[in-house]
Amino acid sequence: MWFLVFQIVLIGVSLAMDAFAVSVTDGMCYNNMRKGKAVTIPLTFGIFQAVMPLAGYFLGSLFSKYIDAFDHYIAFFLLLIIGGKMVFDGIKDLRAEDGEVKVKKFSYPEVLLQGVATSIDALAVGITLNAMPGVNSYNIFAFVGVIGAVTFLISLVGLIIGIRIGKLFKNKVSIAEIIGGIVLVGIGIKILVEGIIG
Repeated sequence: MWFLVFQIVLIGVSLAMDAFAVSVTDGMCYNNMRKGKAVTIPLTFGIFQAVMPLAGYFLGSLFSKYIDAFDHYIAFFLLLIIGGKMVFDGIKDLRAEDGEVKVKKFSYPEVLLQGVATSIDALAVGITLNAMPGVNSYNIFAFVGVIGAVTFLISLVGLIIGIRIGKLFKNKVSIAEIIGGIVLVGIGIKILVEGIIG
């Protein structure tokens, strides 16, 4: 049983890596965050990383071929849009004639899209959990809870790191936004390549 829990924790850590990178990016770029808004980011990622494998578990093999065929394209598309917009806005701000630094404001819809984009691959993991010995319809809720908690903690650490990196930029918010956008597009490309190759 303990080995199974250890496996679930490892799955949670591997699923949380994209959420960690996005959290670092958000911490760098969002400059109007109070603690309530800040905790929304890792909380959103944790919830999505728990709900997606749960959905995948109960959908089981019924939709597995469709999920496997399209999940990486959806994640890539969403991250490309979000990251591309960040790069575009950052470049536009750098070219502004007045030289004023514009603060990138926290956006709930953007965070929700990031949550979806970074957790779509967890649907396929849920299908895998369906086939794992020892996982059943009673303990699956506890296991996805572990995955969600691991993602929350790792994303929280990423957010704190991002906020500290963002402070180094101070008045160079546009540069942080461009870097953050490139990181998101890079994550999207990584997900796409892994999905096509794997």
